[in-house]
Amino acid sequence: MSLWKLLYWTFCAAILVYLIAPILVVIPLSFSSGNLVSYPLPGFSLQWYEEVLFGDKWIKAIANSLFVGLLATVLSVALGTLSALGLARSQSGWAGAIKMLFIAPMIVPVILIAVSSYFFMAPLGLTNSYLGLVLGHTIIAVPFVVLPVLTALELLDPNLSRAAAACGATPRLAFLSVTLPIIMPAMASGALFAFATSFDDVVVALFLAGPDQRTLPKELFTAMRSPMTPAYTAVATLMILFSTTLFILMQRLQRRARAQQK
Repeated sequence: MSLWKLLYWTFCAAILVYLIAPILVVIPLSFSSGNLVSYPLPGFSLQWYEEVLFGDKWIKAIANSLFVGLLATVLSVALGTLSALGLARSQSGWAGAIKMLFIAPMIVPVILIAVSSYFFMAPLGLTNSYLGLVLGHTIIAVPFVVLPVLTALELLDPNLSRAAAACGATPRLAFLSVTLPIIMPAMASGALFAFATSFDDVVVALFLAGPDQRTLPKELFTAMRSPMTPAYTAVATLMILFSTTLFILMQRLQRRARAQQK
């Protein structure tokens, strides 16, 4: 191995350690037997995971996050897929501007989306409700569905639909039998991204959620105002494992999509 190659890999390893170390340092703290978040650990215990997984406060927050995340994912996949189909088939000169409008929630700071959503939904009575929170999460999740589905549609060979029509398939049957199976991996990937976006959100939840809609990130954010215990690190560890699992699933779905395109 040459000196430059060794320096290159050393530099890459140093960057990875710099990025990952602050995250990994949280995990051992979640197994502490003490009541304070500190090193060295006084001992190892699973009591904080028991508190998180069996305590009413954290269980309700996890259930709210899953419930809101699943509903927001279903809405964002439906709206994002329909929007991508319309953009892919549009011949209008406004298609590019509309596309930028759809992906704007990915560019605009989420605090602006949260504030504007609050002022829009408050007169309608949608704040402090599950419906308002689901709609707010759908707004920030839709772009993560539009982009992969639109990319899959743009890479789709139009001759496939024409061949299906030539064989007597109606537009609906051609879509269900040809287009939908091809874009399904992109839809699944977008759904995972959408769910992860909703599950990890705290800013929108702070503005739109009420006492009964406290999600896991909001509960964690609120609990940070009180003295920190290893229970918070246990929650953070569970969220790290959950996000990592979603990332692995996304990678597999994207690999499958690329294989189908070849």
